[in-house]
Parts: sequence; C-alpha cells; structure tokens
Amino acid sequence: MDTKIGLSVIPRLSSETMSPTSDKTSGIGKRRSAAKEESSDAYKRRRREIAEAAVRVFDRLGLQGSSISAVAAELGIDRASVYYYISSKEELFDEVLRAVAERNSQIATEIASSKLPPPEKLWNLIVAIMESYGEHYPLLFIYIRENLSRVSGNRSKWSSDMRQVNRIIENAFIDIIEEGYADETLRNVGPSRVVAYGMLGVVGWTHRWYRPETSPQTAREIGQTYADMMVTGMRASS
Repeated sequence: MDTKIGLSVIPRLSSETMSPTSDKTSGIGKRRSAAKEESSDAYKRRRREIAEAAVRVFDRLGLQGSSISAVAAELGIDRASVYYYISSKEELFDEVLRAVAERNSQIATEIASSKLPPPEKLWNLIVAIMESYGEHYPLLFIYIRENLSRVSGNRSKWSSDMRQVNRIIENAFIDIIEEGYADETLRNVGPSRVVAYGMLGVVGWTHRWYRPETSPQTAREIGQTYADMMVTGMRASS
C-alpha cells in the first residue's frame, strides 16, 4: 500500500549492485539472461528459494542494510551463485513485490465491481488485504516500513508503477464507500478518501506488532476483527 507508516528509508544502490549496462554485458549477466529465457523448472525453483531467503534478510536487516552477500550467507552459498540468478537485491525485491501488489489490485477491483451490497464489499476487501499481508509476510510490511513508494534513480519507474497499483486499491475502497453513501447502506461519517486511508492505515499499522509465528490469531482472523470493527461502525441502521 502507498501508506506512509514507519521508517522513511530510501534505499540506495550498494557497492554490490551492478549497473544495468555493465551487468548486461558481463559474462555472468549473459549467462543469467540465457538461463532466464530458458526458464527451466530447476531455475525457477532455485530463484524462488533465493527470493524467499532474500525476503527474510530484508526483514531482518532492512533493504538498505542488506546485500547479496547476506542473501548468499542465508542460503549457505557463495555470492557468485546468487548473481547467476539475480543482478541485484533491488531487482529481486521489486520483482517479487510487484507480482503480489498487482494480484492485490486485481482482487480489490473484483470485489469493488461485484454485485454485493457495499458493506459486504468493504468487509471482504479489508479481510482480503490483511490476509494477503499475512500470506506474503513480511514482503508487504517491508514495503510499508521502509516507505518504498518513493525511490529515485533507476528504480523511479518501478516506484511510479507501484503507486499506480496502490491507487487502484485505494480507489476500490473509495468507490465502495461512496457507493454505500449513495444507497445509504453506509453512514456518511466523513469524506470517502479520509475514511479509505484510515482503513488502509489500520491494516498497514499491523506491521508494528504482527508476527505469524507468534500471533495467536491468523491474518484472516485479524482482518475479520478489523472489518467487523470498521464496517459495523459505518453500517446504516435498518
């Protein structure tokens, strides 16, 4: 979510991050490109393992404090082996996060365009977003915590794309709230944008305390509690 919560950290390329030009023309860069084009099951599986290890490192050290060496150490392999699959920590994080965020925006659009009454749409959307946070933990929380909606340099295009994806989710909340105001199934408690950002903020703030391995509630159960709390307060009296 494009929610400004937590640390305001703008990652910079580390000394271990290759430039796009030099990487494409290097021997290992050419081998990586060839392997990616072939995209064998073994290659995909190993790349997924590296992605999972990288997310653990990013959560522990922060994206700025992480390195390809740290990811390699997490896997117990050498750094060159990691470079065979990925050119930089930023590329890896950006690619994985984009896939999750785009899926969330698709879910949000489907819920907003469904035939359900607005209160049910809003309830389902809150639960779906929180459930995604838990399913892909800690990926989305890292994005929020380090304020990665604003980066510069060669990642500015990715940052712009992510803000567009986030706006789809925000607009889904806003559209549902305004629909509920219009048909009077939701009480008008204030500007739809303010209400939408408040709901996203409640879900986003979960990153400060939620840990799936220690939480007595699942992410879905937490989402249901949030949805009950927020939607019940807005539901119009029959």
